[in-house]
Amino acid sequence: MSVDVIPFRPPAAGSQPSNDTPEYGSTRKRHPLHKPLAFTHTVTETTGPTFSPRHFPPTTDLSVVEGHAAQGERIIVRGRITDEDGRPVPDTMVEIWQANAAGRYRHPLDQHDAPLDPHFRGDGRVFTDADGWYQFSSIKPGAYPWRNHANAWRPNHIHFSYFGPGFATRLITQMYFQGDPLLELDPIFLSVPDEAARRRLVARFDLETTRPEWALGYRFDVVLRGRGATPTEP
Repeated sequence: MSVDVIPFRPPAAGSQPSNDTPEYGSTRKRHPLHKPLAFTHTVTETTGPTFSPRHFPPTTDLSVVEGHAAQGERIIVRGRITDEDGRPVPDTMVEIWQANAAGRYRHPLDQHDAPLDPHFRGDGRVFTDADGWYQFSSIKPGAYPWRNHANAWRPNHIHFSYFGPGFATRLITQMYFQGDPLLELDPIFLSVPDEAARRRLVARFDLETTRPEWALGYRFDVVLRGRGATPTEP
């Protein structure tokens, strides 16, 4: 019996961020100066650890903590994770972390002069279903200063992490919002050279996901690899 092997299709040129982006100051110290070493993955790297709702309980609503609603604009984010051929990627653990409505993370290293919200943790996780769909509720994150350059502010964004069948398959990206005036000034967003690829990082308003009299909905689909892959962090 023959088995069809689909060849790996790399991302299109310019569709992924560069390791060295001079306008993004931190890359000067973070990016590697030598070519990475190639080695063959063993079964350990490709098959584990596994992630399941039984071991990692989902957090489908980040906008409520112990029955208390967080401050800010409530939103719903829904999307589908697929491969380069449009096939759904099921049972993927999706991690989410973000700033609160005032633009501050619940993290000891964040000393931004903005209030913390005791009713907003700012992190959670969900899993894709059999058709690759995921959904969660949250608060629209605020912009915040980050000292990369004079008067620098990060656009409203949510961080995403996707885990495949093994830890080595983890991918990280950021989701932005339509109409944010800070996008065209943000070196991280602009580190993706190709404009069409950058737009794949921008969630679109989705009336179908919007819940009447409760929250606006946004659609954020993710393609894991290939010519139309969603940009991910190096």
